[in-house]
Amino acid sequence: MTMMKAAVFVEPGRIELHDKPIPEIGPNDALLRITTTTICGTDVHILKGEYAVAPGLTIGHEPVGVIEKLGSNVSGYEEGQRVIAGAICPSFTSYACQDGLASQDGGCACHGYKPMGGWRFGNSIDGTQAEYVLVPDAQANLAPVPDGLTDEQVLMCPDIMSTGFAGAEAANIRIGDIVVIFAQGPIGLCATAGARLRGAGTIIAVDGVDARLDIARRMGADVTLNFRNVDVVDEVLKLTGGRGADASIEALGLQSTFENALRVLKPGGTLSSLGVYSSDLTIPLSAFHSGLGDNKIVTSLCPGGKERMRRLLNVVASGRVDLGPLVTHQYALDDIVEGYDLFANQRDGVLKVAIKP
Repeated sequence: MTMMKAAVFVEPGRIELHDKPIPEIGPNDALLRITTTTICGTDVHILKGEYAVAPGLTIGHEPVGVIEKLGSNVSGYEEGQRVIAGAICPSFTSYACQDGLASQDGGCACHGYKPMGGWRFGNSIDGTQAEYVLVPDAQANLAPVPDGLTDEQVLMCPDIMSTGFAGAEAANIRIGDIVVIFAQGPIGLCATAGARLRGAGTIIAVDGVDARLDIARRMGADVTLNFRNVDVVDEVLKLTGGRGADASIEALGLQSTFENALRVLKPGGTLSSLGVYSSDLTIPLSAFHSGLGDNKIVTSLCPGGKERMRRLLNVVASGRVDLGPLVTHQYALDDIVEGYDLFANQRDGVLKVAIKP
């Protein structure tokens, strides 16, 4: 067999299932047979033409699978082994990687930095919504799946869990902090779980869908606010006695959520931004305290690499968090266009879609 099925970006508004050659691997690569992958909000930005990728590129960046072939330089793994790889798969050889910024890996460029350069699957190389995917720098990026865990239990690790947890980490949450998390989609729900694991004392989850707020409580939220029913900023200030939150996490990528995430902060608080923004942001002067409020605005792209994946898999295996409920729908790869339509239009209570080749 030399050909495989793959979901390919054709043009804005069109992702189609095409036949493509199975990748040929080099000495530092691995060929992964995909057993489960998923559709991400970033993939929808690509579909809509809001984030540009090359026509003909296979989309997707969240792989769970089995090692089909190993490059000659890759050791410590076996063909037939169940593994995941992070959505961010850096080389770990660039200046950026060695500076602790592996997500911004610019490879062999003279300065070694490129914004989002560590994100290669479905961005600069063929991605995971296919029967097979080539994993570059496999020695640094493959992580074995512990025995007893299903694909659905670990499907969030490559991106959504890593991203949500990165938002909580970047917020510098301390034990007992009050944290407000805007948007309880998959990333926001993982940020809620991450805030609980970081030791937040009060977690306030914000969304406009009650069903998502119910799941947020399962993930660790103490208070849930439906922005359709209350003024969220006023309510947070009431709940905190006018003090404001220690940290906020913005997990959607809209001006309105970004602005409110800034307005709920105490002086000296941190806004941790995870949203993928499609237009310019404006910082309101009053919420920014004329630039003198000692606030921090921090952005994050989820970390990658096998050590990050090992830690996340360990959290799942230990039972500290169960993200299986985030997988609400399943589609065969043959039906992925239908899955995109459901996910992009947020119908039928969808959170995450498991795609099975």
